[in-house]
Amino acid sequence: MQKYSKQVAAKYSLRSRVLSDQGNQAAARFGLVFSLPDDLREVYAGFGIDLEKFNGDDSWTLPMPARFVVEPAGTIRHVDADPDYTVRPEPGGLIDLIKAL
Repeated sequence: MQKYSKQVAAKYSLRSRVLSDQGNQAAARFGLVFSLPDDLREVYAGFGIDLEKFNGDDSWTLPMPARFVVEPAGTIRHVDADPDYTVRPEPGGLIDLIKAL
């Protein structure tokens, strides 16, 4: 929810906007949402993770990690997404891409 996005932005002194995607609606439009199976719901609950609170709904869905480079006019110039949340692209190539815009 938006208040958590604002907290993250403040904590890390981010200068760019952070998307708040209640109910994972934007992620769903990009095909990046998956539903947690019942056994994982129990694991999350055991760790005190309240997805209903953080997502603002009871869908028990999460987005895949993804990074988009969007021009000010709204054109998506680059996307990195992987269903394996442990796979993250290196930032070096992204910095070069942003500088070239």
